[in-house]
Amino acid sequence: MSLDVLVLVLYALGMLLLGWFGMRRSKNHEDFLVAGRHLGPARYMSTMAATVLGGASTIGSVRLGYVYGISGFWLCATIGAGIIILNLFLAGPLIRLRIFTVTQVLERRYNPLTRRVSGVIMFAYALMIGVVSTLGISTVMQVFLNLPLPLAVLCSGGIVIAYSTIGGMWALTLTDVVQFIIKTIGLLLILLPVALHRVGGWDALVAKLPASAFNVTTIGYDTIITYTLIYTFGVLIGQDIWQRVFTARSPSVARWAGATAGIYCVIYGLAAALIGMCARVLLPNLPDVNNAFAAIIRFALPDGLRSLIITAAVAAMMSTASAGLLAAASTLSEDLLPIVRGVSSSGMRVIRWCTLLTGVLMLGIALRVSDVLSALTLAYDLLVGGMLVPLIGAIYWKRATPAAAMVSMAGGCATALGFMFKDGILANTPIYYSLAVSLVSFVVVALLTRPAGLISHQHRVTE
Repeated sequence: MSLDVLVLVLYALGMLLLGWFGMRRSKNHEDFLVAGRHLGPARYMSTMAATVLGGASTIGSVRLGYVYGISGFWLCATIGAGIIILNLFLAGPLIRLRIFTVTQVLERRYNPLTRRVSGVIMFAYALMIGVVSTLGISTVMQVFLNLPLPLAVLCSGGIVIAYSTIGGMWALTLTDVVQFIIKTIGLLLILLPVALHRVGGWDALVAKLPASAFNVTTIGYDTIITYTLIYTFGVLIGQDIWQRVFTARSPSVARWAGATAGIYCVIYGLAAALIGMCARVLLPNLPDVNNAFAAIIRFALPDGLRSLIITAAVAAMMSTASAGLLAAASTLSEDLLPIVRGVSSSGMRVIRWCTLLTGVLMLGIALRVSDVLSALTLAYDLLVGGMLVPLIGAIYWKRATPAAAMVSMAGGCATALGFMFKDGILANTPIYYSLAVSLVSFVVVALLTRPAGLISHQHRVTE
């Protein structure tokens, strides 16, 4: 156990050191928020993949593999599909806009009010991404280091807040590259081969599991559709993901390096599902399947290798936590703070204060939230149900109007909340009905009102 502590302490110190290097490169507003828009293929691919593959993707996919078999890969696969679509079809136009937040697209197409309203939704979404990932890190530290959960939250969250506040996007980029390497080695090159070896190889795994475990649809078509609606579409409009797009030095870098990151997500999901399947063979009577990832690490690996896998899990969650934190802080500084008269969002000091204060809020929520999956689902349902339709309409439909966007956002969010209250947060109905209401209201109101005149058809973001 002392080796586990030493490795995690050294890793934490390394992240803080990279935060200091990031600070040295963050000379202005653009450096802090989007790494000066200078990332090449390797860094861009690494930071894009690290951002989306966090605790839910890692621990959740292993759990799904344990319960459903290979079809547990759909969680990461739908995320990867969103990354591929975003980078192949939207990244180029977005990069040419030279903006900082998702909601700035809505202001350009509609009016400032739509930017403020959507900014509230986006802030809540990004903040909960940071909260959930911080709790994931804390759970790992609690289990393997025997720390009380509140202390684990403060330690893990404090490290993320420190390097994010100090170095901004440059710090996140440098830490993401290291985290990407660690979790690739830890999960794909160490844990998966060792777990398969412990089972007796691929043939033994096939012999010891039912045939349904190797069917890619065992998880259920309804779950696959729900994952697609929530995660694929969520990736397409999430501030934490768009902010990475804005870091690419050219559309071609985003297109090909981003598509590679999406393919990596699918491979990562397959590996995690296979690890879960091995855990089902080796540990068939787990009292709580949510602990499948931690259990297989403890069972299959000796101390030295176990420390590396623990660090890989922490790395995966830290990259997502820092992405959510900076996304929320960017939305606060760029979209919400300017509402206050006389406050400018352009100064480095203001942006750093926004990051620090958002981090403190993130810690406060993490100390009080118990149902992590429900919190994450609520954030994604509100984001997709409220913002997907008006945002896609802003980009692709000339007839879209400010009134249609406002009604669509309000109707989608209200419908999502209503069905969460009626059927439960984890039900499929909130996302289905909120998207339907958002789409119908958007089209009807757009056809009944005059188009926005803020930008011409020739200057739409698709061009």
